[in-house]
Amino acid sequence: MKTKLYIDLVRLITGLALVLGSASVAAAQQPAKATVSSEGESRFAKLDGSRVHYKSYGKGDEAVVLVHGWGGSLDVWSEHIPHLRRTRNRALAISLPGHGQSDKPQTTYSMDFYARAVEAVMRDAGVKRAVLVGHSMGTPVMRQFYRKYPQKTLGLVIVDGALRPYGDKKMMEGMMAGFRGPNYREVGKQMFAGMSGPNLSAELRERIQASFFNTPQHVLVSAMEGMTDDSIWGQDKINVPVLAVMAKSPFWPADTEQFYRSIAPTLDFQMWDGVGHFLMMEKPEQFDDSVIAFLDKHALLKKR
Repeated sequence: MKTKLYIDLVRLITGLALVLGSASVAAAQQPAKATVSSEGESRFAKLDGSRVHYKSYGKGDEAVVLVHGWGGSLDVWSEHIPHLRRTRNRALAISLPGHGQSDKPQTTYSMDFYARAVEAVMRDAGVKRAVLVGHSMGTPVMRQFYRKYPQKTLGLVIVDGALRPYGDKKMMEGMMAGFRGPNYREVGKQMFAGMSGPNLSAELRERIQASFFNTPQHVLVSAMEGMTDDSIWGQDKINVPVLAVMAKSPFWPADTEQFYRSIAPTLDFQMWDGVGHFLMMEKPEQFDDSVIAFLDKHALLKKR
């Protein structure tokens, strides 16, 4: 397990997982069944004939929109809603197509498709503009959303996610081979174990693993393939406020902050010690405080 080959594989897998996350759906708005509980309003938006599950908290036409990563679901944000709702009127948490309770059709799970899914959820919820928070794969998803819908984007929060590719296509193909095979669940289990930080409890690890096991193989593979699309890695500028909260790791190149600033001129950058890839679950209060401070600094979203 400590050979150079294994370390390289873990880094590649971690890199792709960092990139794989977030939403896409531009469907016609259709009536959706809703159930209301103390945990928010559970709804389904429509995208290309499929249902996209999300939870809505509060009211208003501007919101924080939470986008999970590859193999995840809206459940990764459950600890954050109460704190965010104490300071802001509206929040939406999305399970991207193929994940959570959303439909899982046989289709191409590209970052563009996921971006359209986010937009479909916002329209269904009556949200006109949003600050998107994207973990891991959620970062290229919300970046693609910004490209397609800049007028609907107030700001972006990168959560241990990438703005450039992790190696060439040959390297990525070698990494993805394990997820195309019959033992893909074991490969994923090992990957997440390698990405877990010291503060991630056994209960949180089980939740992460359960979300992954609930995600069909064809979704996992297709979403990974979507990350090898060169068109999503352009260096076009992000001209809205951006917060990046990263886990300090040898995986990130030394020039990560400099590169991110070259793309996002209005960037707040944080690199945390002693956390893993799911840093927002390890230190939820610290993460929420960072997000709220960012919103306050740039006067984003209405306060309660």
